[in-house]
This record gives sequence, structure tokens and C-alpha cells, in this order.
Amino acid sequence: MNSVASLKKQLESGALHSVYPQLYGSKFDTKIIDKRYHNLIEKHQELFCDYKAAEGPLHLFSTAGRSELAGNHTDHNLGKVIAATINLDTIGAVRKTNDNLVVLVSEGFPAVKVDITSLAVRDEEQNTTDALLRGIANAFVQRGLKVGGWIANTTTNVLKGSGLSSSAAIEVLCATIFNNLYNDDVLSPVELAIIGKYAENVYFGKPSGLMDQVACAQGGIVGIDFGVPDTPVLTPIDFAFTDHGYGIVIVDTKGNHADLTPDYAAAPMEMKMVANFFGKPVLREISFDEFEAALPELREKLRNDRALLRAYHFLTENERVTQMLEALQKKDIDGYLRLVRESGDSSYKFLQNLYSSKHPAEQGLPLAIAMTERFLAGAGACRVHGGGFAGTIQAYIPLTRLDDYRMKMDRIFGVGSATTISVRSRRTSCIL
Repeated sequence: MNSVASLKKQLESGALHSVYPQLYGSKFDTKIIDKRYHNLIEKHQELFCDYKAAEGPLHLFSTAGRSELAGNHTDHNLGKVIAATINLDTIGAVRKTNDNLVVLVSEGFPAVKVDITSLAVRDEEQNTTDALLRGIANAFVQRGLKVGGWIANTTTNVLKGSGLSSSAAIEVLCATIFNNLYNDDVLSPVELAIIGKYAENVYFGKPSGLMDQVACAQGGIVGIDFGVPDTPVLTPIDFAFTDHGYGIVIVDTKGNHADLTPDYAAAPMEMKMVANFFGKPVLREISFDEFEAALPELREKLRNDRALLRAYHFLTENERVTQMLEALQKKDIDGYLRLVRESGDSSYKFLQNLYSSKHPAEQGLPLAIAMTERFLAGAGACRVHGGGFAGTIQAYIPLTRLDDYRMKMDRIFGVGSATTISVRSRRTSCIL
């Protein structure tokens, strides 16, 4: 049985050293990661030393963040994306209990305690972690699976507000815990992702897509086709950007995310306005030729040219994702980077998600792109990363210039703004 003492001994003996490359890529500091897990276990002991309902071994779990590589704002209209599981993760020390109370203590936040004896939606829990936990448990019960209590403390280095999906990571982590402790890991990463989305949509009250959860759960680089709702078709891709001379850097422009929900919601809503003109719920069911032929009527009926431009972005971006997937499969880095630049250009001009029209003076994303393009001088590529409006850009930087680029971005946007990421191969899982 893994007690706190025995788990510490396993860490000290290097029990996880063979696992670290699957989680953190080829470049990491073993001592720093060992210390991170050691501190997590110490904190678990501090928090739960007198928890009488605890039983069974103490386990370590890890669920990663994700990076969107292609398909900006396409998943909400059942489009295609490419995403990567990354080397930043949320880790948890977890122990089963003999009651129906789930206790989650995330570093820097108050403890969340949810009695899962009752699994009905509670309006007063909307927008809380309590709602997510209750919704995840209910999704397991709906599938005829088991749930029960557990205690966990977590820490994360998935940057919040960065488009790396720290919220999806915690959802998938909690689903992974139920799956492992009570169901012998019977559910696949995609099924865990669907459960996370269900909890977020129905219990938390946020109309998210499925890309974030799938990418956090799956491991590696994967093409995802959302053509059939909740039954995504996955195409795993074996590709290492470092083998082709590039590193991926996420630059946090430190924008203000307050009051941006209407901006995020308007993009899929306006795309669906165009789809509804054709009697369809989503743009995935419309061809570009149909769209182009109907433009005069669309302009007269909708009186919203931005909606038409956003529809144009979706239709062309969806085609571009297929081309980018093929480029990665062929190991064609130049073709891939050309398409990354096209994607970024389309987001900027047609999707229009680089800044909020309510705050035109705040344009950190365009500034970061401008300075990155000047730095690259035709090499590499960059684009908005994730939802946009505020937040981050994604840049493909030649390995020989990574340090210079990070220094430049840190000088403009503040120390720690630029983070180099790599692809993680391992799915969400119990690692010890």
C-alpha cells in the first residue's frame, strides 16, 4: 500500500524517472520535478492527516494542459481542429475514502467539498468547482459506473487565462480519478473528455466545445473532427517540431479578461446565424459555394457583415485544418508553417478575435504578433492562440533563436510572459 512514507521513498528511488519523458518531453530538470511531487505529497499529509474516512493507498495523478495548433473557433460549429497535449500539467495526490464526500483542495484556493449522494443540478452552484464535481459524478452514474468519495490536493503549472485550458485539465483530472479509483480505468480519454464537457455545459453553465477536454486527455498531437457531436474522429500524428528545428512558444500578453464573455460568445453565435439562414444548426453543414452564392441575400437578411466574415473564416479554416494535418503527416514543416500564417491572418482579419471592440485601446495580441513577425523576418510563424480577444499568441521560433525571442517578449510584456512548450505523449492517468 502507498502510504505517504512509502510514496516518498518511491520518489526518492526514482520510481517516476522513466515516466517523466512521457509527461514533460525531452528537456526537464529531474530534481525540480521530484521536488514538485515531494511537496505535493507533503501537502496531502498536512491537509488530510486526521481524515478518518480515508482508506487504501495514496496515488499520484497527472492531467496536462493543451495547445490549439489549428482550427481557431471551429469546434463550436462542429468543425475540425488539431491540438496537442503539452508538458504543463495539473498533478494531484489522491486517496480513496469510505464515504460519498469528494474533497478537492487546489493550491491557492479554498477547499471544495461535495457530497455526491445527491447528483441533481443545483442552480446555486453554477460557475463553481462544486458544480463540475457533481456533474462529473453524475455522468459516471448515468453510464452505469461507480462513484465514491476521495480526497485530493492539486497543484498546477498550466498557466491560467493563457488558452492552455487549465479549467479543462482539472475537469479531466477529476474524471480520471473516478475512472481509476472506482472503475478500473474502463473509460477512454475521449469518454473522459465528453464527461468533462457535460459537467461544464450542464452543471457549471458554460457552453464550451469539446476540443479542450479531448486534447487534455488524449496525449500527443491529434487531429479532431467534430462532425458528429460527442463522437469525435481522432487522427493521432507522430511529429516533433524540435526535430525540424522549431520550438513552440506561448506568449501571454497580460490582457484583461474581464467582461470578455460576450466577445467569446458572439463568434460562434454569429457563425450559427449564417448557418440558420440555410436552415442548418451549424456551419459544418454548409459548403463554401452555397455560402458564396447566397451572399447578397445574407447581407440583406442578416445585416451583419462581421457574421459573414466569421462564417468565411470558419469555412476556409476548416479546409486549412485538413491541409495542415496532411502537412504534418508528410513531415512538411515549411508547408505547415505557411498554413499557420494563413490561419493567423484569417483570425485577425475575418474572425476578428485579436481584441475586443469594446476596448480598442487594448491590443496586446496584435502588438505581440507585430513584434514576433518582425523578429522572425519571414522564418517560423505566429498566430493568436485559443479564444483570443485577450490572452496569448503562439509562435514557432527557430531553436537557435529561442532565448533571444523569450527575452524580447519578456521585456515587452513582463518577466515570464514567454513559455516554451513541448508535446506530451502520455494520456491523463494515475502515474504512481
